[in-house]
Amino acid sequence: YKDSRGKVKPIRQVAITGHGKIKPALIITNDFDIKTEALVRKYARRWLVEKCISEQVEFFHLNRVSSSMVIKVDFDLTMTILAHNIYRLFALDLERYAHLSDEKIYEKFVAIQGKVSINEKEIIVDMKKRRDLPLIIETMNNYKDVKYDIFGSRTMNVYTG
Repeated sequence: YKDSRGKVKPIRQVAITGHGKIKPALIITNDFDIKTEALVRKYARRWLVEKCISEQVEFFHLNRVSSSMVIKVDFDLTMTILAHNIYRLFALDLERYAHLSDEKIYEKFVAIQGKVSINEKEIIVDMKKRRDLPLIIETMNNYKDVKYDIFGSRTMNVYTG
């Protein structure tokens, strides 16, 4: 490559194979001092950040902001990040599912048909049977006695119908 002064400089290319893809992942750098293992680790962290941003753009429609006004765009971005973090916290409570994308968590655990009833003491969520439903019920049992101020100090219980 040519630097800013037009001088030709060498580049280093590292090909990563055996990562489950047909084509190798390529890293191109001008850093010849860093060890290959450290270089791959450095780029792996960057790729995780890029993957996370890509998921948010896709699932939360970040590329379709609701306004050209900066304050509205900032609000949209803030709400998107909040929603993403809530999905991450939810996934961490579900064994074996922390690695899933926000979209997959939504499909498996949020987009479930059911019926919500509210009485004096509790909110009852009666969910349609699905394969992953026992895990949700087991997880929600950890919060069975929690009284939610936002819901008039009611508890929330999840059942299968």
